[in-house]
Amino acid sequence: MGLGKQVRLSRIFSHPTGRLCSIAIDHYMVYNLGLPPGLAHMKQTLASIMTAQPDAVTMHRGIALSLWGDYVGQAGLILQTSGVRPDDSSIEQFNTVEDGLRIGADAVAIVAFLRGPSEARYLKAVADFVTDGMRHEMPVICHAYPRDPDLNIIHHPEDIAWTVHCLVELGVDVVKVPYCGDPVAHAQIVADCPVPIVAAGGPKTNTLRDALQIMSDAVDAGVLGGTVGRNVWSDPNISGAVRAYKAVIHDRTPVDQALALMG
Repeated sequence: MGLGKQVRLSRIFSHPTGRLCSIAIDHYMVYNLGLPPGLAHMKQTLASIMTAQPDAVTMHRGIALSLWGDYVGQAGLILQTSGVRPDDSSIEQFNTVEDGLRIGADAVAIVAFLRGPSEARYLKAVADFVTDGMRHEMPVICHAYPRDPDLNIIHHPEDIAWTVHCLVELGVDVVKVPYCGDPVAHAQIVADCPVPIVAAGGPKTNTLRDALQIMSDAVDAGVLGGTVGRNVWSDPNISGAVRAYKAVIHDRTPVDQALALMG
């Protein structure tokens, strides 16, 4: 890894624990979620997130250009480049590595859905990004999700392991995948991976406690933190949810105690 990537990754993984608590606000265009307030009112949402001082925030280019100027230097900036959906109704790249360089991003994120008929197309897109990232010393973070034959996202350990290994072979710098739910199996996946793995925040859970427990279990299995979206920006107390995640990820605070820190 060259010096440029080292510098940029050090800004994302800047916490003394070496773990990452990143918040994602990149869901609006591609998740077909309607008009959730946490995404419709982005200026207020980003302000609430930044009050709690996450390590990094993942967003699309337009949000960065219009809103990130007030927060420069306060957290890492990760540019989301993909416009994709699990059912393959959209497989597009909206931004490039050079776009990330122009806006001062510390990394670019690309999404890949594995298994299914479009798997090779996703892998080729990731490979192209890795090539560009190497050329410009820009870290590439792959948000990767295996699917079943009906193109639903799945969490089976063998499918998560397959996904991680494919991305390692392509040369990504950080892999973000769902926690498989089996602590022993996930710990083996982490142990076999030579690059950092962070946990996906997952779908909206019934309670924030449920979401925090998943993240706590994933960190216990060895992941270097996580990137969380819906379980933060859909919470009535966005700042408090970020604080709770930071406590679980960085301080290894038990979940119930982390909830008490929300205020």
